[in-house]
Amino acid sequence: MGERIQEFFAGFWRQRELQTMVLPGIIFMIIFCYIPIYGLTIAFKNYTVIDTLSSAPWVGFDNFKIIWSDKYFWDAVVNTLGISFLKLGIGFVIPIILAIMIYEVSLTRFKKFVQTISYMPHFLSWIVLGGMLINWFSTTGLFNQILLDLGLISKPSNILLDPSKYWWIATLSDIWKEAGWGTILYLAIMSKIDPTFYEAAKIDGAGRLRQIWNITLPNMKPIISLNLILTVSGLFGSNLDQTLVLMNTQNREKAEVINSYVYRMGMTQGDFSYATAVGLGVSIVSVILLVIANKVTTKLNDNQSVL
Repeated sequence: MGERIQEFFAGFWRQRELQTMVLPGIIFMIIFCYIPIYGLTIAFKNYTVIDTLSSAPWVGFDNFKIIWSDKYFWDAVVNTLGISFLKLGIGFVIPIILAIMIYEVSLTRFKKFVQTISYMPHFLSWIVLGGMLINWFSTTGLFNQILLDLGLISKPSNILLDPSKYWWIATLSDIWKEAGWGTILYLAIMSKIDPTFYEAAKIDGAGRLRQIWNITLPNMKPIISLNLILTVSGLFGSNLDQTLVLMNTQNREKAEVINSYVYRMGMTQGDFSYATAVGLGVSIVSVILLVIANKVTTKLNDNQSVL
């Protein structure tokens, strides 16, 4: 044991310049990621603003028991899963298709132009994009004007006030914002594919679609699997910024997601213990989904784990 400790410190000293560079990041994680874990104990306490973390009385699993009978929580779960599955089914595939389309473009200037335009919404906050959507979907907004001009509707209406349409608005607006940014990893992988594979496929008479199916997609399989694992593990997490901007009193029944529900219970109503219990439960479920998704993708990748 003593020799191992000595070897450790000797190796640390040899890499002291690199270790010094890493040290600020480690300190940051300890302060902002690990020390706050102690705050999860309030999920098992009856905590109020006049208490400290140590003085609040323990209540065991009482806060978790309330979750099972909370109708509003389960409504938020349904909305979260509904929006997340739409984003998984549509938003996961579109960046792959968009990346392949950009990669297949031969004109370099046009390719860079498309990439720039598709990346741009990612750098805008949901405050800006949400304001644009609220304006576009109003009764006098761009969306209604286009539908009126096309004769598809006879009377304008505020789309964001219709709860039945909110899931699609949340899904499509999120895709609009993040699809271009999601192509970066896929384009990086495709740029490393050996061009001789495509040349050999052309000699064998394979068309572009056949080359994409037999060469491009198989080489993208590891990064697609990794993104799928991360997406599945985040099924119970929704974009809080997007929800807070687009949600209103009219569409709340379909717009309220778990993250906004936790925010409302904790920050608005001051029930910190219950909000923490909900957040902790969701985090545990997310970890379970992460493990399951990794196991499934490992089987699909011939027992080669991507994590």
